[in-house]
Amino acid sequence: MTNPSLTQDELKTLVGQAALRYVRPGEIVGVGTGSTVNKFIAALASMKDQIKGAVSSSEASTERLKAIGIPVFDCNEVDELSVYVDGADEIDASGFMVKGGGAALTREKIVAAQSRLFVCIADESKLVKRLGAFPLPVEVIPMAARRIARQFEALGGRATLRLKDGAPLVTDNGQQILDVTGLRIDDPMAFEDMVNNWPGVVTVGLFAFQKAGVCLLGTHDGVRTLEY
Repeated sequence: MTNPSLTQDELKTLVGQAALRYVRPGEIVGVGTGSTVNKFIAALASMKDQIKGAVSSSEASTERLKAIGIPVFDCNEVDELSVYVDGADEIDASGFMVKGGGAALTREKIVAAQSRLFVCIADESKLVKRLGAFPLPVEVIPMAARRIARQFEALGGRATLRLKDGAPLVTDNGQQILDVTGLRIDDPMAFEDMVNNWPGVVTVGLFAFQKAGVCLLGTHDGVRTLEY
C-alpha cells in the first residue's frame, strides 16, 4: 500500500531493516558508511548474537558497531565476506554507483572488493538515469590535488577541494577529497579505469567495477528490490 507520508528518514529505516535478510548467521558482514547504513547498523543490533562480527569501511561505522556490541575485524583478518551492505549517492539501472559523500570511498571500495555480494540500500531519490548529477568524490594525495583538478577541467568538469570547518577535510586515510561537478558519465567502467590511473588518485568514487548486485530501494510503495 502506498504511503506518501513516509519521510526520507523513514525510507532509510525500511531499507536498513530489509537488508537483514542478506546477513548470514555465523558469518562476518561488511558494513559501509553513511546515514542509511546507520539505519542498517541499528537494525543489525537485533541479530548481533547471531553473527561473528563485521568489517567496517570507516572509523565512524566502527564506533557505532562497537557501541552496540558487534566485534569489528580488520580486513586483513578476513579472506572473504559473503555480503557488503552500503548506501549510494547515486545508482543507475545497471547497478553502477557514485559514492563518497561521507568521505569513506576508498575503504568502501576495499570492503566491496572483498565481498561476494554488494547490497546497496538507498531511498528512491538516489536512482538516476545517468550518473554525474551528484558531485563525484575523488580521494587524492594532497600534493597532486591541483594537477588532478586541472585534468578534470580538461574534461569539462570543475573540481573543488572538500572543506571541513574551513580547512581541507582529511579522510580516515590521511588524504584529501576533490568533489567534481559538470561531468557526463556515459561509460562508468571506462571512466573509473581512466581516473584511477591518474598519478595521485587514491580512489575515484565511481563504483563500476565494484557495482551493486542488489539494490534495496526505499519507495512510498515499500521496499523495491532491484537485481543486477
